[in-house]
Amino acid sequence: MSDANSPQEWTALAERVAKHVENYLGGLEAVARGDGGTQTVSLLLLEVSQIILAGAQLGASADVILPDNWEPEMGDDPDLDAVRTGLAERLVAVDEYVEVFDPYKDTEPTAYRLSDDLVDVASDLVHGLRHYQRDRPLEALWWWQYSYFNHWGNHAGAALRALHAVVANVRLNVAEEVAAAG
Repeated sequence: MSDANSPQEWTALAERVAKHVENYLGGLEAVARGDGGTQTVSLLLLEVSQIILAGAQLGASADVILPDNWEPEMGDDPDLDAVRTGLAERLVAVDEYVEVFDPYKDTEPTAYRLSDDLVDVASDLVHGLRHYQRDRPLEALWWWQYSYFNHWGNHAGAALRALHAVVANVRLNVAEEVAAAG
């Protein structure tokens, strides 16, 4: 993307990101309800990977600057505690993990929960989606980009690494057992 985006380019980007956000939120809610079955972790890996793609698009774009340099009042965002609780129940065996939050500044590992990270990402995304749904694509992009750099990008990246580790360990251990048996 160029340094200065046209209104049409911003609108097109907002539309792409909004679709990713809606898919992520729908996928998270489905898994929290138990719709993932035995594929819960794999489905979450897919959802997080796709929302990170949207984040990468925001990161590669020029800075979104609001014309009046302020964000319109939105009111309270929806409560996502039921989603957090549902995810924690589905992820009980792998919910807690250890992560280095910023590999350039923090060298000490910190304990995290996948359920918290996934819902923290959702909370930031919902806020921007509410702008988008009110026909304010520039405000939506500004929020998604700002919160990507400031908050949800880091949580999504950490969750992606944790989910990948779970899936990789399951797959590689099965492969080792099959090879040993053969």
